[in-house]
Amino acid sequence: MNRQSHAMQPAVLQGVAPVLNFDAADLIVSYLESIGVEYVFGIPGGAIEPLYNALARSQRNGGLHPVVARHETGAAFMADGYARETGRIGVCIATSGPGSTNLITGVSCAYDNHIPMLLITGQPALPSFGKHALQESTCTGVNILSMFQHCTCYNTLVSHAEQLEYKLVNAFMRAHQAQRPAHLSIPIDVLRSPLKQSAPAYDLRSRLQKTSFFDEHTVHQLADEIRHAHKMVFVIGGGCAEAIAPIMELIHRTHGLFITTPDGKGLINPAHPAYRGVFGFAGHQTAIDLLLGKPDLILAFGAAMGEFNSGAWNTMLLNERLVHIDSLEDHLLRTPMAKLHVQGCLQTVCRHLLDELQKESAPAGVSPVAHLAVLPSADKASVSDATPIKPQRLMRELSRRCPPTTRILADAGNSMSWAVHHLQLCDRRVTLRKQDGITAIYRERRYSDVGWLRVVTNFAPMGWAIGAAIGVARGTPDCPVVCITGDGAWLMSGQEITTAVQEQLTVIFISLNDSAYGMVKHGQRLTGGEPIAFELPPVDFGMMAQSMGVPSHVIHSPADLDALDFDVIFQRRGPTLLDVRIDPEEVPPMGQRVKTLTGQQP
Repeated sequence: MNRQSHAMQPAVLQGVAPVLNFDAADLIVSYLESIGVEYVFGIPGGAIEPLYNALARSQRNGGLHPVVARHETGAAFMADGYARETGRIGVCIATSGPGSTNLITGVSCAYDNHIPMLLITGQPALPSFGKHALQESTCTGVNILSMFQHCTCYNTLVSHAEQLEYKLVNAFMRAHQAQRPAHLSIPIDVLRSPLKQSAPAYDLRSRLQKTSFFDEHTVHQLADEIRHAHKMVFVIGGGCAEAIAPIMELIHRTHGLFITTPDGKGLINPAHPAYRGVFGFAGHQTAIDLLLGKPDLILAFGAAMGEFNSGAWNTMLLNERLVHIDSLEDHLLRTPMAKLHVQGCLQTVCRHLLDELQKESAPAGVSPVAHLAVLPSADKASVSDATPIKPQRLMRELSRRCPPTTRILADAGNSMSWAVHHLQLCDRRVTLRKQDGITAIYRERRYSDVGWLRVVTNFAPMGWAIGAAIGVARGTPDCPVVCITGDGAWLMSGQEITTAVQEQLTVIFISLNDSAYGMVKHGQRLTGGEPIAFELPPVDFGMMAQSMGVPSHVIHSPADLDALDFDVIFQRRGPTLLDVRIDPEEVPPMGQRVKTLTGQQP
């Protein structure tokens, strides 16, 4: 996960008074504090009230802060965003019955994208099981444990207070090791149970340290492959955050060229001279051309190799020249055709490769790369002054005007297509420094292993970016956050903007407003389907935002966008909404998705 060096820092709790009548809920909160979790996301309810009482006691002493979502799915998306940003385990809480079932979409998304989370759901008191208690979701009611069985790595009912600590620690450890959600369902009377202890019995922080394992034999094999390669391509996937520095060092050392997956783009500088674009969903022709050039070796780091990441399982990537390097066995299982699998901590693998290659000259036949522009700035639509504004022009302006520390989240659908293909946020901070009487220009860099662009692949629910942006902003309050979403997703989850208001978070929500489920509309046209069920009514999201206390701007043209003072927007505490009336006839870059839907071979 990202920013792991900060992941296990304990919360600073100075002058904390001991809790009198320490109960099971207090024990849960104490463990969360001990591993540095700062925020929990959820919605209160009767069956979970003791846990919120414990959170209130913690908050009074400078501890955990509950972030109240507007829907439990939004809470799960927020926990997802918080985990991605901080490297800590995301925590979300829901009451029994519908509160718990509302979590499922967000939890499934986290499961499919390997996001570590702890879910705590309530249940009515044990003696009422099977009696049709209000919002019962036990094995004798609407069985929430059965529902979560397929989207969690650990899933259990805590039926006695004596079980709680052991199962809680197990849930944390399983979530951390599997990088997936773990679930505890706890009856209200168990949460209220008094305990003899007044603090955690286990040092959970030491159990959650990230290991630096690697397979030494396969790393030596990989070094030999690199030594004999004449033409190499590096593929940077979304799982490379912690290892991006040594990977880029390897690219420089070997004079290699590199491409990224859609979820890996945010980890690199798009202006890098060795970059050849995105391969996969909404990717670039330059990336395809590079792979069509038949490199000797394709080194894929941290790439999940699902449909979006692999160009719909395209054989120009998935072939016998591929070496797949990943810490997750689940990802390696998807590339049985690869020449070599290297499993281990990516940072450790790269460091050992660098140590081996350091002793030698560059591989024979490999020469330094020349700059090749892959940025789609020449696209006529990206410089068009037409009204309504072209989505390409919007992405170009955001690339120019967002500060380098901005975190940008693009929602499922056309929002992701436009962002992956056209956003090009680069390190462009320039400072003047004077030394020995000489003034020199220095270009500063982002000192962070956290990506500037986040997209959601695999399960990919609409509305993910809206909640996740709030979780990201809560995790890094000093960095501006931009959420790019569509009007369809906004109508599903836009009410979560009031959570950003309540938390005073600097998030710019951008709604691509074309009065349609855009990907459905264009997908039907491109695949020859019937034009049906994609229309949405015209909605003024600016007025909607203002009714919620959110400053808003309606953007019809590039001139409207130019008139905005982004410096002021990025400095204000609280969210801003841009209702961008995009050209509804612009076709998003979704050709690979169309081929998949129509059954064409990759």
